[in-house]
Amino acid sequence: MAAEAAGPAGPGSGGGTGLTDLPGELLELILCCDVLGAADIGRVSCTCRRLREACQPRGKVWRERFRLRWPSLLKYYSHSDSVSWLEEYKARHNAGLEAQRIVASFSKRFFSEHVPCDGFSDIETLGCPSHFFEDELMCILNMEGRKGLTWKYYAKKILYFLRQQNILKNLKEYLQRPTERQSFLEGAVLIDQYCNPLSDICLKSVQAQVDDITDKVRKVLRTKNPRHPSLASKAGEVLVPEVELQRQVLDAMNCVLYEQLKYKGNELDYYNSLNSYIHQVLIRRTGIPISLSVLYLTIARQLGVKLEPVNFPSHFLLRWCQGKEGSTDIFDYTYIDAFGKGKQLTVKECEYLIGHHVTEEFYGVVTSKEVLQRMVGNLLNLGKRESTDQSYQLLRDSLDLYLAMYPDNVQHLMLQARLYFHLGIWPEKVLDILQHIQALDPSQHGAVGYLVQHTLEHIERRKEELGPEVKHRSDEKHKEVCFSIGLIMKHKRYGYNCVIYGWDPACMMGHEWIRNMNVHSLPHGPHQPFYNVLVEDGSCRYAAQENLEYNSEPREIPHPDIGRYFSEFTGLHYLANTELEIRYPEDLELTRATVQKIYSSGKE
Repeated sequence: MAAEAAGPAGPGSGGGTGLTDLPGELLELILCCDVLGAADIGRVSCTCRRLREACQPRGKVWRERFRLRWPSLLKYYSHSDSVSWLEEYKARHNAGLEAQRIVASFSKRFFSEHVPCDGFSDIETLGCPSHFFEDELMCILNMEGRKGLTWKYYAKKILYFLRQQNILKNLKEYLQRPTERQSFLEGAVLIDQYCNPLSDICLKSVQAQVDDITDKVRKVLRTKNPRHPSLASKAGEVLVPEVELQRQVLDAMNCVLYEQLKYKGNELDYYNSLNSYIHQVLIRRTGIPISLSVLYLTIARQLGVKLEPVNFPSHFLLRWCQGKEGSTDIFDYTYIDAFGKGKQLTVKECEYLIGHHVTEEFYGVVTSKEVLQRMVGNLLNLGKRESTDQSYQLLRDSLDLYLAMYPDNVQHLMLQARLYFHLGIWPEKVLDILQHIQALDPSQHGAVGYLVQHTLEHIERRKEELGPEVKHRSDEKHKEVCFSIGLIMKHKRYGYNCVIYGWDPACMMGHEWIRNMNVHSLPHGPHQPFYNVLVEDGSCRYAAQENLEYNSEPREIPHPDIGRYFSEFTGLHYLANTELEIRYPEDLELTRATVQKIYSSGKE
């Protein structure tokens, strides 16, 4: 191209029209062609003044190059901004290189433990816009094929952290607003986003779905009362004054939500965390009392009917005033059960609902912060019920949310300290939390002292660690080990599929575990090789050699920690990543030889 640009250019040259003689718009169109790369544009711009002007940093050519390379980033720029697209291209490119460097370093730094929050400190000090870094992480996560599993594993963890930090800032800003500017729907979306930071959840999208339901209610309302004030374009800004007109709105809402759209309370799977996430409530059309109440209340207010949240024990309700606005008499209200298809209840019927009498204070209205507290409290309880030793992610997320709202709550601070201590992560943070607890409540001295002592011991042990244990196949003590890491196996007794990520020449668990698992009932008992396996149901197990067999139809194991140990799935087995291969240096070749022997003929 450079030669073409430098060649005959004028009419008198006898060589026809050159590239530089073309009109500016046509020249730009050629240079914006997607077959040209950034390096091509750089070389072209060095050819002559005419082409350098066509490729000016703030011009269309570099903007198009940026758009072609990173199309999702243009939303961060305004058409009115004067942007040096060349500099933005360089900054994004450098951010990508830095992101790759950081992701690549995580496996070596955190292979032996959970990634602690202080592991992200170098990310927070990056000298580039956060959306540049996030975009590169998304590029890694969207890599096609079965390669780059370790990069994807850590890119996901980093992206999870970055988005949660941003959502936490938004939540704190939300809580600082005046109460009248705290939308219940927005609060529910923030909780949803924090617990599902990798999902595409935004207030605008959720609001659009709620608006669509509201429009359906208006259509039903119009057939019954064409002059209803809620049909005005800005009905939500003015309250419908008369109780009978409000009743018409609620009847139309019940018709649309529960009869047309088939929303319902999830009685069969009540303790599923999806019932608490507003975007899932809209998708699945089911939820628990509080999530359905937030939806119901939001639609009613958009139609000019003021409903208020009631933090009723065991069953969240809404109240609708039948008397003077602001009345303190609980009998001036009708109570609405959004979980029960919008059924309207009296005070006595509310008590029948939960099976016992409650005092008047439980019929009072609560603030948006208190609504969020109850939503987060539900998730906390689910986190305690559902957590596993591998993650405790829901419990950790809900604790973060609760402490963002109530940072001095001693009970939840102690739970957070114990959780981090149990997981063996971030011991320095555990000490900070314990120090804060001691300042808030000196009566906690006994529990705090116990955790401080054991946390300091953990820090000392970590300093004394000599490095990873390396297991060589050639050692005489390993001669009975038949299987190798990366092989896809099947459990003979329970039938689950799994992949081996570690082994011991004999059972290394304690006497209590051996007794509880009835290991002595096995023909070879604990005196046989045992294998660490990632199971397709997301669990990690320790299986005896005599209980495992080669899987005749190997397939990928959908385990969340697969990338922690493996870099690629070949279609028949997994390839260990660098850190796992260091620990089992002779397994890789054995795995390949085993797979070749088993599957070369297409059968065991």
